[in-house]
Amino acid sequence: MRTGFEKSRLGAVAAVGAAALLAAPAPGHAAAMSGHCFAANQWQGWSAPNPSEILIRVNLHDIYRLELTAPTPELQFPDVHLDTVFEGSDWVCTPLDLQMWVSDQQGFREPLIVKSITELSRSEAAAIPPKYRP
Repeated sequence: MRTGFEKSRLGAVAAVGAAALLAAPAPGHAAAMSGHCFAANQWQGWSAPNPSEILIRVNLHDIYRLELTAPTPELQFPDVHLDTVFEGSDWVCTPLDLQMWVSDQQGFREPLIVKSITELSRSEAAAIPPKYRP
């Protein structure tokens, strides 16, 4: 049988453990804090320098490359846009966080499967030809 002191001590340990779990960031948020992710609402624009990749601007200066599993020539047509659904949280950390389609005003819609997301360095971003900068 536990004494009142032991019961209160166990309760205090349980409370500290529960508080630690509640204070721990979600997996996506932890990755975002380390700089490997971006918030979905920070996505500013996109371009497709070739049918197999999409460049996106995040905030003012960050550029990410989305490599696709299959080429989609329609990405380079002038009248298309991206439809994007962000899965889970508001953070984009892995290809699984994105559901994307390229579509146009005439009803065309093609799903895009993102294979990888890579943040470009400042020098890599600066090397993008102006017509492909997002």
